[in-house]
Amino acid sequence: MITGEIRSQIDRIWDAFWSGGISNPLEVIEQITYLLFLKRLDELHTLEENKANRLKKPIEHKVFPDGNDDHPRNPRPYEDLRWSRFKHLGDPKEMFEIIGEHAFPFLRKMGGDDSTYAHHMKDARFTIPTPALLAKVVDMIDGVPMEDRDTKGDLYEYMLGKIASAGQNGQFRTPRHIIQLMVELIAPTAKDVICDPACGTGGFLVAAGEYLRDHHPEILRDAKLKKHFHEQAFHGFDFDNTMLRIGSMNMLLHGVENPDIRYRDSLAQDHAGEEEKYTLVLANPPFAGSLDYENCAKDLQQIVKTKKTELLFLALFLRLLKPGGRAAVIVPDGVLFGSSNAHKTLRKILVEDQKLDAVISLPGGVFKPYAGVQTAILLFTKTNSGGTDRVWFYKVEADGMSLDDKRTELLPPEKLGPVPQIKLTADEHAKNNLPDILTRWRSLKTENSKLNTGEAARPRTAQSFCVHKADIAAQGYDLSLNRYKEVVHEEIAHRPPGDILKSLAELEAEIQQGMKELEGMLK
Repeated sequence: MITGEIRSQIDRIWDAFWSGGISNPLEVIEQITYLLFLKRLDELHTLEENKANRLKKPIEHKVFPDGNDDHPRNPRPYEDLRWSRFKHLGDPKEMFEIIGEHAFPFLRKMGGDDSTYAHHMKDARFTIPTPALLAKVVDMIDGVPMEDRDTKGDLYEYMLGKIASAGQNGQFRTPRHIIQLMVELIAPTAKDVICDPACGTGGFLVAAGEYLRDHHPEILRDAKLKKHFHEQAFHGFDFDNTMLRIGSMNMLLHGVENPDIRYRDSLAQDHAGEEEKYTLVLANPPFAGSLDYENCAKDLQQIVKTKKTELLFLALFLRLLKPGGRAAVIVPDGVLFGSSNAHKTLRKILVEDQKLDAVISLPGGVFKPYAGVQTAILLFTKTNSGGTDRVWFYKVEADGMSLDDKRTELLPPEKLGPVPQIKLTADEHAKNNLPDILTRWRSLKTENSKLNTGEAARPRTAQSFCVHKADIAAQGYDLSLNRYKEVVHEEIAHRPPGDILKSLAELEAEIQQGMKELEGMLK
């Protein structure tokens, strides 16, 4: 956890960027990402040096080669490009020259590191405007205990939290506690192959990695599982190169050495070879637009003929998953009750051909200030042979934060999120439903589906309840919670008509008596 002092330092750096003419938060994070990558390269080179010294052998894998760079006017030794060297320079102008004119060109052409990070740095541009600002940023990064995975991960997450405006193509940031809820619900295993086809900054992949570390510590002890964790478990696609760089660095700072984060338009024709490749999909895809038929993959159009991105992404998830694979994804409410043939077809596929497990309705303010759209979490399993028996519905009333644009925390930090450090009281549950969702979901998973007990026995007036497949089919595969939820009506005591007439007569007599008294007073 980062300290208040580090937060304040980051805030000051942010202000300095703003004052220096860089007001786009993505550009700020991008520049910091490049510097973090330079620091990472120096750490890798130092590890190789230490290994060579211990073994009394030459360095096997040099990040920084011997000799000078090939700058046309002023070549410098590659050693000067190392973080541990230039951070000690007393002259900010010299540091500015080394990083801008030598280190960044080195990043763009480096080929010795075949990691996803090196790939995304090939078009790195240095835009920090002044030597003084650069010196401040280098000091700030160097002052953070980067050997602590939690600290450097939290540092980057804090910076990502400063992205205060929605991006293009319907992109906006999924709140961290909603991501954590979805990961806890889907419960990744040590052998899962996880994909987010609209990964953005990598929030879902990071959270899945943290879950695996906490719940499956064997991944870091078993050599085979460790290799799988670092190189094969995490896959993310996006068509925004800035997001790819930021997402890759986010994974690195959270301890995943070489995830598969790459450029790909997930809905286009270029996803050949990805079919039935993944065991787990976690995603909050863009759902603010439509595509031309010509640009959309024909195999997705075969599943559901539509231009709507939210429906095409659902079809894509089914394509990507292996049989038996699971998904936890966010969809706009329109997917649940839309009346077009495409909407109905896709819902029928989920219910009849696959195994739809749950629909969790989120309150409308969850994505504010970016968007006020009403959304839901869908949990389903790809079977290609049906399997839906009953679908679990839960209506989230509160997620621990106010549902206005300010999104103010309603409880202390230790009582927020789906796994709070302190158990909530009934009053606190009314402000944060997320722990209750997990409790009820896990209870449901252990229940005998043939018995009408536990979650299955809850009435449809409750916050969560189950609906059998036959009822959903009878409603045209409508998946909106309000279609099935029953409202509790207050009982009204009905009086006999004779009593009502008697009361009216008494009231009329009182009025007449009052009128007589008033007339007497006026005389």
